[in-house]
Formats: sequence, structure tokens, C-alpha cells
Amino acid sequence: MKKIWFLRSVHGSLLPFFIKNNCIALGWDKIQEDLTHKNKQYIHNLLSKNYPNRETAINIWTTYFEKFIHKIAIGDLVLTYNPEDRTYLLGKITGDYQYLRSHKTYFLDQYWSHLRPIKWETNAISRDSLSQATKNSLGTSLTLSEIQAEQAEEILSVLNKAELDPSPVPEDKEENSREIEESFERLKDRIMQLDADQMEELLKQILIAMGYIAGRTPKGADRSLDVFASKDGLGLEEPRIFVEVKHRKGKMSSKEIRQFLGSRKGSDKCLYVSTGGFTKDAHYEAERSHIPLTLVDIDRLALIIERYYDNFSAEGRALLPLKKTYLPL
Repeated sequence: MKKIWFLRSVHGSLLPFFIKNNCIALGWDKIQEDLTHKNKQYIHNLLSKNYPNRETAINIWTTYFEKFIHKIAIGDLVLTYNPEDRTYLLGKITGDYQYLRSHKTYFLDQYWSHLRPIKWETNAISRDSLSQATKNSLGTSLTLSEIQAEQAEEILSVLNKAELDPSPVPEDKEENSREIEESFERLKDRIMQLDADQMEELLKQILIAMGYIAGRTPKGADRSLDVFASKDGLGLEEPRIFVEVKHRKGKMSSKEIRQFLGSRKGSDKCLYVSTGGFTKDAHYEAERSHIPLTLVDIDRLALIIERYYDNFSAEGRALLPLKKTYLPL
């Protein structure tokens, strides 16, 4: 089996650059020379010279360069993550390491001059299609690491047959950032594991944590309203908050938004929660609505939970058990 390497692009910010240029790249803007024939000690010394007072990170960075230049072979596979749609993109290395300093490699206020050419697969791998063990293994805070054989086999199996949707302790703030990013993805994983009934209860618990009196509406023929909240619990005091919850993979369209708003009044405050996200037309529909409406996708929902989790009731914490983690400065 070919090796699969995992390359972490912080918050997915480099993916447009990778895809447009059919490459993967390392930054470290101050290392501006061809390292094709340089050994590990030379790279270590070069990093130490250009990044003084970063001794704790230099050894890790040296390993990244050594793997990127000398260990990754033509034909090896590289996996990288897109947090925006929770998918992994897989590509095959098609050439040796290249050093290229030109305007084409300038992206996000930095030169990305150390490149490996790659051919990306047209399909992406949904994070939800992978086992928890594999998701945990991809949670490493390292920028570049080799994926273990068992997890690599699962990734290739999912890519081939599934219906696909298009760790050292951190030693500096960059590593902490990656740790935080992965924790956020794990939180979204836990949310996605809830069923539809639990999702409605979760929204009720969030509103209670925000200081409202909230309740779920009785199930009936009309499912256009799932949770109602207000300051007094009776709807006599403003704001009156109406919540629709859709817990499914597909994106909600403008049609669903219009149906939800059809029975609302101008003074109502509305939330539409869709873990599958929203189409562009749905966002446009919400923006032009005369009724106040906030669209909440899985990322926004996770951020809300992070903000108000300390106020969760015992029932809310039992529904979604989380623990606070402290990272070193």
C-alpha cells in the first residue's frame, strides 16, 4: 500500500492555493533557498539562524522539511482537511521537491516557495464517513505526519466505495492553534452524532443557557416550529423566538426558508438551524426578509455552544458532555 501523509493547512486557508496550483507547500518565509541537496543538520542550522528564540520548535520544523523534501516519494498520497465543509481532499504526489520564488507563490502575505506537485482527486471524503479511531488519528497537531496503515486502508476504502461529498504536546502558539482547531472539529463530530430529537433538545438547552425560558413544541402535522422561547416563557414579553431545526446532510434552500417564515409576524425573532448548511439562495432569502432571521449552520452552532456551555443545565451537559481544556501560552 502506498503511504498516505497528512498535511494540515491551518483552518483550511491554504486549500485554494493548493488546488489552483496543483501543489502542496511549506511556508517559513525566511527560508528562501533551494534545499534539494541539503541535509537535516543544514536545515536545522538554517532555521535556527532565521528564527532565533524558537528553540522548542526548531526540531519539529526541521523534521517537517526533511519529510517534505526527502521522505515523501513520487506516487505517495497526501490528505488535507477543509473545515468549511468537513471534508478531506486526497492527492497523489507527481514530482520531486521544487524551490520556487515568484509572485505565483505569494499567498496570505507569505511566500510558499517549497513545493511538491500533486494531482488532486475529484472527490472529497466526508469526515462523517470515517470511524472515530481514524478521525482521532487525523487530530494530530503536527503540520505533516504519516498516516498509520490501518487508517490509510480505511481512507482508501471510503474513497473507492462510498457515496462521497464534493501528537506531541504543542510547543508554540502555532501548534496550539492546530490543537484548538481539531477540538472544534471534534465538537462538531459530537453534535452530528445526535439524533433529530436530541438536536431539538440541544437548541432548547442553548436558549435556556442564554437566559430565556424555552420549550419544545408538540409534535404534529405542522413541523415548521420546533422550539419556542421568550423571557417570560409565555410569549407575552419580547423577544419571542421561534426555532426550526433541521438535522440532515442536505443544505436548506430558499423554499424551506420561505415556508418557515410564512406564518411568522414582523416582531418575531427567528432561528433556522441546519447542520447541513444553507444554499446561497437561502442566505439571500434570509437577508431580504422583513422578519428578523438568523441562519445557524454547524460551525455557528458549535461556536454558540462554546460561548454558553458554562451556563448549561445538568440536562444540557448530559446531552452533550464536554470538558474545558487549557493550553500552554
